[in-house]
Amino acid sequence: MTLTKGHLINSLHYRLGLPKRRSAALVENILEFIKSRLAKNEDVLISGFGKFCVKDKKERRGRNPATGEDIILGTRRVIMFRSSGVFKNKVNGREDK
Repeated sequence: MTLTKGHLINSLHYRLGLPKRRSAALVENILEFIKSRLAKNEDVLISGFGKFCVKDKKERRGRNPATGEDIILGTRRVIMFRSSGVFKNKVNGREDK
């Protein structure tokens, strides 16, 4: 199952009894906060879940798969996610330790 913003909004609406508009605003604000911090090259740590961080990738050689032509891929920034130990244990069906 793909988790969508709609799923998050509905979950807040039903679990917390918040109006849908308020739930939508909360989800949007949280996501915008995370995006703005990452855009400023700041890490975002969510305890018990994981850490989002931005890494700089250097220029490298690549190949165009359609033509087979060698190309140079420019520098870029990528978002990395590292899950917390608590989250990994939950996914693997282990008790929290």
